[in-house]
Amino acid sequence: MTKSMTGYGLAQTENQTHSIQAELKTLNSKFLDLSLRLPKELSAFEYQIRDLLSKGLVRGKASFSMEMTLKEGVKSSVYNAIAFEELFAELKAVAKDKNVNESDVFNSVMKMPEVLQQSGKTIDVSDHSFVLNLVKEAIKKCNDFRTQEGDSLEKALLESISAIDTKMQEIKELEPMRAETIRARLSGNIQEIIDADKIDENRFEQELIYYLEKLDISEELVRLSNHLVYFNETLASPESQGKKLGFIGQEIGREINTIGSKANNASIQRLVVEMKDELEKIKEQVLNIL
Repeated sequence: MTKSMTGYGLAQTENQTHSIQAELKTLNSKFLDLSLRLPKELSAFEYQIRDLLSKGLVRGKASFSMEMTLKEGVKSSVYNAIAFEELFAELKAVAKDKNVNESDVFNSVMKMPEVLQQSGKTIDVSDHSFVLNLVKEAIKKCNDFRTQEGDSLEKALLESISAIDTKMQEIKELEPMRAETIRARLSGNIQEIIDADKIDENRFEQELIYYLEKLDISEELVRLSNHLVYFNETLASPESQGKKLGFIGQEIGREINTIGSKANNASIQRLVVEMKDELEKIKEQVLNIL
């Protein structure tokens, strides 16, 4: 199963006092690169959230954020009348000596945390399942997105591999004609050399064999065919293996380049260029595979 490293997951939930939203975005990266943005009320869960993300995402550049808001009708603060009376009385006496307006004292006291105590702004750590289940849901949605993207990538990769295979078959069909052309050219050159002067036949035969081996592409075609089969098998494996596909792609490129350098044939060179074009598409797509 092929998975893309590009994904998106949005999950929302609520309890009696809060609504919480978790958003997860992922892009391609060689390693796991996590970026978290949490409200201070949820900072106690950071380690557990990082652990879930690491296990669920495996690889990629991930940006995870959570937002927490009070539900309508839930008071964000509680007025403490006793604290107000005590603080106001103390400060009013001081203000009188300093000629400070009583209304200013009133406004100052009302802003004090002892008077307006925050209520419902935190989530009890014991309620960890409320938060962590939301994280798991965001990861699941992100991975579902990755799977859908992976299906599209797999289809494109199969098309490119098939195109390379088709062009390889065309090269195989051209190979006998290419070999015959080379043999004819060598025969003509040999005759000219023989007519021109005496030569060491044993030495000449060794050089000729070496030259023919340098131009032979049969081994490269066999290896290329095996690499294409291996690429398809890896693509069809149960686990997404982007790095492995990248390595196989490098081997495919090595054989294509060698065929091109040995071909010495315009038609085969054209097919090699087309194969390289397909391989570039593969390299770009593999970079985004998990």
